[in-house]
Amino acid sequence: MAEKVIIHKNSSLKTKAVKEALDRFNNEGELIGTGYRNVIKVLEVDGVKYNIKAFKVPNVINKIVYRFFRKSKAERSFLYAEKLLYNGILTPSPEAYVECFSLFVFGKSYYISKQLDYDFTIRKLIDQPQCEDYDSILRQFTQFTFLLHEKGIHFLDHSPGNTLIKKENDGYKFYLVDLNRMEFKTLSDDERYANFARLSPKDYMLDIISEEYAKLINRPHNEVRERMYYFSEKFSSGFKRKEAFKKKYYFWRSKKN
Repeated sequence: MAEKVIIHKNSSLKTKAVKEALDRFNNEGELIGTGYRNVIKVLEVDGVKYNIKAFKVPNVINKIVYRFFRKSKAERSFLYAEKLLYNGILTPSPEAYVECFSLFVFGKSYYISKQLDYDFTIRKLIDQPQCEDYDSILRQFTQFTFLLHEKGIHFLDHSPGNTLIKKENDGYKFYLVDLNRMEFKTLSDDERYANFARLSPKDYMLDIISEEYAKLINRPHNEVRERMYYFSEKFSSGFKRKEAFKKKYYFWRSKKN
């Protein structure tokens, strides 16, 4: 397959180094997560650590769609990272993306960003509700999400692992990752409230989030909390139904360890 390598204008990466890194990708690097769908690894290139995300090869229909009609997930991640940074929203530095394709079909694609040393993700607040600065972190995260909404950024994968958090002297900094699903538009109130639904089913988290967001959006707390609870329960119910369906009808699929 042919390869298209696009390197960010501010990156020190070279095309040859990118191709050599991808040649090493299957056998080297530190695996992040399970690698069940997309594979994410940290690899060193010329002494610098990069985060390389290999997107799963699309199905038969999407091989044609991504070849001719739609931007790949790797390209969208790259472009959205640029747009976030332009709007003052932090994300690990976009370095490059690579697409593999033949004359008629699309194959693999890769998104490469600078590896970020972070302290934790929002998942820590779910797993450790007694952690230090719990209330402050959650309120600052809510303020960060409000800023996204005010700038017309609808982050569709706003889930516990997709915001990296670094502790700073003056508070916390939030970095978005897993960027390929976004919309840029004016959000309705319900779209804003629903954007928190994937984060946690924990009532005590939504109580704090809704209280802080109500102040920011200048709405009654009870109204905001009620709508956030509604969307959280709706997402949770849908997720459980989806998982039950997959367990029943896709039991033959084996996950990677």
